[in-house]
This record gives sequence, structure tokens and C-alpha cells, in this order.
Amino acid sequence: MAALHGRRLRRTAVSAALAAATVAALSASQAPGVTDTPQGRQSTGSTPPPADDSATGNSPYYTDLPPLKSPHPTGDDDGPDRAADAEAGIPATVLDAYKKAEAALRDSKPGCRLPWQLLAAIGKVESGQARGGRVDDAGTTLKPILGPQLNGKGFANISDTDGGAYDGDTLHDRAVGPMQFIPSTWQTWAQDGNADGKKDPNNIYDAALAAGRYLCAGDRDLSTRAGLHRAILSYNHSQDYLRTVLSWLEFYRKGTHEVPDGTGVLPAGRSDDSSGSGPSASESDRPKPRPSDSGSPSDKPSDKPSDKPSGEQPGATDPGGDGSTPDPSDPSEPGTTPPPSGDGSSGGGSGTPSPTPAPEDRVAHLADADTGKLTATAGTPFAAKPAVRAHGANGAGVAGVKVRFEIVGSTDTRFSGGATTATVATDSGGKAVAPTLQAGEQTGEFTVRAKVEGRTLDGVDFTATVTARQADALARVGDKELTCAAGAEFTEPVEVKATREGAVAAGVEVTATMIKSADGTDVNDKGPYFKDKDGRTVRTLKGLKTDAEGVLKLPKIYADGTAGTYLLRLDAVGGGTVTVELKVS
Repeated sequence: MAALHGRRLRRTAVSAALAAATVAALSASQAPGVTDTPQGRQSTGSTPPPADDSATGNSPYYTDLPPLKSPHPTGDDDGPDRAADAEAGIPATVLDAYKKAEAALRDSKPGCRLPWQLLAAIGKVESGQARGGRVDDAGTTLKPILGPQLNGKGFANISDTDGGAYDGDTLHDRAVGPMQFIPSTWQTWAQDGNADGKKDPNNIYDAALAAGRYLCAGDRDLSTRAGLHRAILSYNHSQDYLRTVLSWLEFYRKGTHEVPDGTGVLPAGRSDDSSGSGPSASESDRPKPRPSDSGSPSDKPSDKPSDKPSGEQPGATDPGGDGSTPDPSDPSEPGTTPPPSGDGSSGGGSGTPSPTPAPEDRVAHLADADTGKLTATAGTPFAAKPAVRAHGANGAGVAGVKVRFEIVGSTDTRFSGGATTATVATDSGGKAVAPTLQAGEQTGEFTVRAKVEGRTLDGVDFTATVTARQADALARVGDKELTCAAGAEFTEPVEVKATREGAVAAGVEVTATMIKSADGTDVNDKGPYFKDKDGRTVRTLKGLKTDAEGVLKLPKIYADGTAGTYLLRLDAVGGGTVTVELKVS
């Protein structure tokens, strides 16, 4: 026992030394997002933090730090450090999940600028990359990864919210899965990242996408220092946690590679000074908290991301710099250290930050940035995207301005991801481009409005049009003669197929009319007919639509008592037409 205690003391001392060395090394290299990391006090985890210090009472997380040496040699390095090379390896399925989540959010939340390396850093700290990649082919962990009971003993006191459905505990909640969501948070942010029809917190694809959306909440821009720090602190409001995640983020940015699932490096140290390298809880002992099944750790996200430990409503839009959330770089925040004066965030050489106008405040007007014509056929994506440019008083573009795009008017068109609004930050030239518009089935015009967030400046309105699906050709399916006796009904159905430029034309509206002559448009008043929903005789049907294969099967056709040869004409939106002969004997 004494030997074990000695090893733990040595490990703690080494971890502390590595932490200091890592931050110092990264600071010296001016690594983005790290040079001004606040220096908060070290939490021992032995005493419960104040209730308002974290949304979930600061559950434990892995405190292992990356090797100081880069996994790839640079300059005068003799070669990559073996330890760094091993730590840089991310299990293949886990790495794929992080990259797919980044790609999905690049389209649905482009203004967030989420890097997959941030998901990897949090995944490392939370669960050691799903226990070194112990997942099946679908990305689901081989065993559940569960945090300790949140029973108020060293952590928050959160009574059961899911009936044990996710964590197997009907008394208290426990963090679940490779990204360690508590059940109530998962119920709010659950995603289906691998399109299997399920939302499973134990699946790395689902959990990674949910974590990405959580980090991007409130229109955060993670390419800024403040936005990045706020996102990480919303996951766990701990300065030590922030530093640990930032260290892994910079480490993964320098280079990583995939390793086979199940071969990733398992973490050892946790913030509660417990060993974290054991396997996760089995089905039989889930409800019993123990070090070996506390899959990771942090102060797990609450139902709605909060940038503030005071319990404010999280998830609200954060325009940045308004004091609504704690900024780690603000010297007025307790337990923080101001950034170096040379990074542009402070004024003069005194080291005292001077107010800097927010990008939005420097905008004089917003203008269309050569958007082009916004038109699309129902059910298809728009080829063009609304784009605007934010200009300052001198006419130059203003970077970093948050522009809100909103779909206005009666339409079922949506931005990719299903949202009616999207906030995008302008690039270095002051340009902001909205996500792709996906046309719905409702045709007609609507408006996409772009405005600078937090300002009353005139916005830019774009008129967008959704046109009906079209077919330039209709052809009858089958060639069997269509006949029936007077006063009877046709037994052979009438089917036609619609195409446009040779391709199947699905969802195209077709009108069917019993006509008097092939070269006329007059509706016949005798011969074959349809019945409406009330059983009345009608000889024109509108609003018929082709199915997914472009095929339309007409309703049953009846014949009155007049024998003869009659014509049925079908006309599709887009010009497709066909005439079918009907004989009544």
C-alpha cells in the first residue's frame, strides 16, 4: 500500500511539472488560444466546489497532459518522441466521428468554425477517446462509459431525470458515453450522427455531433479566443479543465494519425486523484459509483450550454464582449490573468486593456455581395447562397462581424440542418455567406433577410423563389387497349411516367382532362368520367402528382351510357403532355 501511495505522489508531482512545462512551452510559441490562458487555482477534488461553480458540480476528468515534444519533428529535433507519437494516435472510428461532426457543422453552423481537434481534445479529457477506441463497427462503445453518481458527495446533487434509461441509475444522474453527457443534457442535444435512426450517447458519432452542436450554441465563433474559451468553460466551468483541453487541442493541431480501434493510449490520472485506467462499469454494477467506471469526467454540460456558472439561461446568443459571460482574458474576472500586452488585446505598454469596439459597432452599412438569382425547384437545394459584405465608414470590409440571416415569409424552405436562421461571422474581407438553402415543397416567393446582430442598421433583403417541379415529357406505361362497356368502369388503370431531360421527374403536378378533340381544350360532357370525393361526376382532375419514380396512377375511370371513342389528356407542369384513347362499347 505504501508503494502504491508513493507511486501516486510521484505521478502527481510529474503531472504538475508537465502541466507547468506544457503551458510554458505553448505560451512561448505563441500558440493560438493558449498564451493567455487564465491561471486559476488547482482543484483537488476532495472538497465539493460551490454550487454555482459548475453546472454539475465538477465531476472528475482526466488530467493527463500531452508530451511536451511534438509528435512530428521540427527544426533541430532529432525525431518524434515515442510517447508523443503514441499519444497523437486517435482510434480510427473515433477520429472519423470527430471529422464527420466538423463537416456537418461546417454546413449547418458555418459561423461556429468548430475544429475537429477540439472534439478530440474534449474526447481525450472526458473518456480517453472512448477508452482507447473500444467501440464496435458502428461506433458504439463495447461497454457503457459512466461517470460517478451525482449525489452531492463531492459533485453536484442531480436526482434521476431519465428513470435510469441512459445511465442505469434510478436515484441520481450519471454522465454517459464517450463525451460524458448527463441524461437531461442528452435529451436536449441528442443527435443521430451515423444516420442509423438512433440517438445513442454511447455512440461516438452521435455523441461527437451532439458535443459539437453544444459547443456551437449561442452562435459562438470558436475561431476567436473568447469564443473558444467560453465554449470549453460551458462544458466544464473549471480553469484547470480549460487549460487541460487547450493543451490537447494544440497538441492535436500539431499532428495526429489514426490507430486501430482499441489500441489508443488509456489515461491514468483524474482530477479527483483516482485511477481512471480501469474498464467502464458493467451492466450489473452500473448504479454503484467507483473509480473504474467513471469514464471521464468533467463538469458535464447542462441541458443548455451556459457560459456562466451563475445559472443564467444558457444557449442564448452571445455577441461577445458585452459582459454577459465570463471572459477568461478579462482581468476583472476572479482567478484570471490578463493576456500579454503584445497580443493586441491591451492598449499601450501599461498592460491595462483598453476598450476595443466590437466588430459589429464598426459597421457603417451592409450590402449585397453579388449574391445572384436565388431560385430553386421544389425539393432541391438553391445553387446560389445569400451573401453580404459589412463595410466600415471608410468603405473597407470589417472582419468578425456577426451577420444573422433569417428566412421570412410563408415558405417551408430552410437552411441546411432545418433552421430558419443562421448567424455567420464575416471573413477577413468583411463577407458573410449564408448556409445552403434547401427548397421545400411550397412554391412561390419569400425573403431572406441579413442584418448585423445587435445593431439597428438597415439590413439586406433577398427575394428567393421556389418553382414547381417540372416534367418536359409524359408517356403512358403499358400499351393495352383501354375499353369498357357503357355504364361500367374501366378495369385497366391508366398510368403515365414523367421525365425531365430524360431523368425521372418526381412530385410533378399533373392535370387529367376528358377532352372533346385532340386539337382542342374543351372538356367533354359525355363518355368516360371520374368521381370526386363525394361521388359526383367530374371530367377534370387537378393536383395529381407523380410518385418518387415519376409514375402517376390515375383514379378509377367510369363510363356513362354513351358508346364511342374518347380522349383523355394529361398535362404536367413543365410542358409534358400525353393523350390516351378510351373506348366505350
